[in-house]
Amino acid sequence: MNSFSITVNNHIVSYTDNSKYGAPVIIFIHGFPFNKSMWNLQVESLLDYYRVITYDIRGFGNSDTGNEDFTIELFVKDLVSLMDALKIDKTFLCGLSMGGYIALNAIENYAGRFNALILSDTHCIADTPEAKEKRMKTIENIRKYGVEKYADESIKLFFAPDSIAERVEEIASVREMIVKTSEKSLCNTLRALSLRKETCSKLKDINVPVLIMVGKEDKITPPAAAQLMHEKINDSSLKIIERAGHLSNLENPEEFNDQLKKFVASVDVIRT
Repeated sequence: MNSFSITVNNHIVSYTDNSKYGAPVIIFIHGFPFNKSMWNLQVESLLDYYRVITYDIRGFGNSDTGNEDFTIELFVKDLVSLMDALKIDKTFLCGLSMGGYIALNAIENYAGRFNALILSDTHCIADTPEAKEKRMKTIENIRKYGVEKYADESIKLFFAPDSIAERVEEIASVREMIVKTSEKSLCNTLRALSLRKETCSKLKDINVPVLIMVGKEDKITPPAAAQLMHEKINDSSLKIIERAGHLSNLENPEEFNDQLKKFVASVDVIRT
C-alpha cells in the first residue's frame, strides 16, 4: 500500500492512494473504532482497475486529532477537503458503519461530488435516548477500565459467532486497531456519534446508484436497518452478506468484494 500524509482542514491526514491513471476513483471510509487498514482486502481486489483511496479519520490510525470538537459534519468537511487537495472532482464512496454515516451526510451536502455510494453495515437513524445513554456509559467505562477491556468486549459485538471461531487473524487485527486508538479519540468520537442527525428523511433525494450491504448476523446495524434504507433510496440494491456480522468486508471478503466490483463496474458502464 502506498501511504502518504497531507494537511487538510487544519489537521494531518494519513491516506493510501493506489493510483491507476485515468481510472474512476473509489474512496473508502472506515468504521468506528478502526482505521484505514480495515480495507486492505478491498484495495487489493480493486487496485488493478481503479484508483483506490483509503484514509484515517481524524484521531484514528496515523491521522492527528486537530483542535476541533469531533462531529460528523467535521468528518465530512475533512473528506471533501481531502478530495480537493488530491484534485478529485467526483468519486465512488464506500463507508462502513460510522463511514456510512459520513457518506450519507456527505451526499446530502455535496451531492455533485459522488458517482455512487456503497453503504455497508450502517443505518440512517439518529441515536435514540437509550443509545445515547449507552454511548455515555461506554465513555465512562473506557475512562475507568481502559481501552483494552473495551476492545475485548467490542469484539464480541462486531463479529458473527462463526467469525469469532474462525477469523482469528482478522480479530487480532481489529483488536490492534482499537487498542492503538487513544482514549481521547474514542471518547470524542462516541460523543460525536451520539449527537449525529438522522439522514433517513433525506434518502429520497439521493439521485446516484447505491449499493447497500449488510452482514446477515450484524447485531449493531442489522439487516432490517439496511432494508429500511433500501426502501427509501430510489436507485438502490440490497445485498445480505452471508457468514458475516458487523464487519462484513472482513468476515466474508470474497462475497463483499464480488458484490462491490459488480456494482462499481455496472455504474461505470452507465456513467461512461
